Amino acid sequence: MLGTIVNTLALLVGTAIGCFLKKGINQRFEDVLFIAMGLAALGIGWENVTNNMPKSHYPVLFIVSLALGGLIGTALDISGRFDRLVEKAGKSNLGKGLATEILLYCIGALSIVGPVMAAVKGDNTMLFTNAMMDFVTSMVFGASFGWGMLLVAPVLFCWQGSIYLVAQFLSASFFTGPLVAEISIVGGFLIACSGLALLKIRDVKTLNFLPALLVPIAFFIIKDLTGLF
Repeated sequence: MLGTIVNTLALLVGTAIGCFLKKGINQRFEDVLFIAMGLAALGIGWENVTNNMPKSHYPVLFIVSLALGGLIGTALDISGRFDRLVEKAGKSNLGKGLATEILLYCIGALSIVGPVMAAVKGDNTMLFTNAMMDFVTSMVFGASFGWGMLLVAPVLFCWQGSIYLVAQFLSASFFTGPLVAEISIVGGFLIACSGLALLKIRDVKTLNFLPALLVPIAFFIIKDLTGLF
């Protein structure tokens, strides 16, 4: 899991550097950074959707995933619970920042396929590349939202570590191109939703839609077990 460890450390160091830089940034520039993060999230989310939509073999799956995931997340009140937890720390914007960064770092080919390649072939190239990208972007997030963004690191480690263990001990073939494409489409919409929230265009409760990411996984598990679809 060397690649995942390096990726996590890069995120921690980058965030810490950004947090130290934050001390010299006044409110006007902080507002500009929030807008920049919102625009970036919109662009990256849309790119994920448009790049992976042509690869989808199940064009209705992302609609079902968003609808079902949103209903489950709303019933569980994931966003409300998280916001109340964050408010206790006195960080009003931290929740939106965490939701955006977690989605940006966990949803994407490098963060999904990278651990699989590391587990099966011992090739950490994709994860090292991802680490460099995360290092740069985490500095911006740290400067924008502060020390609370360090919480993203254990989430990223658990996400990539889980994929690594599944690929090494269970089945690397499970993480096929179609599955990655479907997760990326759903994730792209969620990232774009985070961008809308940061830009204050629409206060989308992005965290309530997180269960949508599990729907494609459940679908492919059922598909493999039953041979249907």
